[in-house]
Amino acid sequence: MLVSTLSEMQQWSDEVRRSGKTIGVIPTMGYLHDGHRSLIETAARECDLVVTTVFVNPLQFGAGEDFARYPRDLERDIQLAHRAGTHVVFAPSGDDMYPVGYATTVDVGPIGEKFEGAFRPGHFRGVATVVAKLFHLTKPHVAYFGQKDYQQTLVIARLIADLNFDIRLRVLPTVREPDGLAMSSRNVYLQPDDRRKASIIYRTLRAAEQSILDGQRSRQRINAVMYETLASAGDIRIDYAAAARAETLDEPEEFFSGDSVVLLVAVRIGSTRLIDNLLVRVP
Repeated sequence: MLVSTLSEMQQWSDEVRRSGKTIGVIPTMGYLHDGHRSLIETAARECDLVVTTVFVNPLQFGAGEDFARYPRDLERDIQLAHRAGTHVVFAPSGDDMYPVGYATTVDVGPIGEKFEGAFRPGHFRGVATVVAKLFHLTKPHVAYFGQKDYQQTLVIARLIADLNFDIRLRVLPTVREPDGLAMSSRNVYLQPDDRRKASIIYRTLRAAEQSILDGQRSRQRINAVMYETLASAGDIRIDYAAAARAETLDEPEEFFSGDSVVLLVAVRIGSTRLIDNLLVRVP
């Protein structure tokens, strides 16, 4: 079932809730891949009905970013989503989501200001705004996101807590290609040579993980492992390669036993910007 109007989406959600059934939502920008499929399949197992949203959100793209060329194929998305267990694909128009005169945005504060927020100013304001709107329209009991966009999951958790959404957040593991590259709609931008080079990202995360497991506690030295590994691949532009506390994204000088550390990488390979992360528990 395809729903394209806001009123129809709200009406459907109200009827489902009145019937006592649960709704799971997977917010996406479309061009679905196996990472999305895993989210949909999990939602289909855990909820009575599943909504997959498809909306390329202009508010989260900055000047000079890839909004215009972001891959789009709604028919393909509908087929993949339904095969995976989606009951409703919600694909609103930009004019409906942001009509003339639209002015309200949602800012989640410091958690959205570093790393991706620093390199893409306003990005998380756009993410939080569109997700808040999608939550109001689809009215889910559970929302499903992938760990690949780790900082985004912290932003959504902050949004849910601060605005008192009665929604449970489920963050599922990153789905990867055989060589470890995190699945992403933007992977289609990669030329063959760049695609081969992109495998260095996961090798970098694993190298930093191993350094922690081997006893390294210095944040700067863990970061140096990532920079050195990335540099070994040649022509890669590094936006950041950083270790931080997983819960807060704080960057202490030293980590301690029992700390949960997130390793975060953002790089540009050719014309493509890719991000990835890995969670590590300090022994």
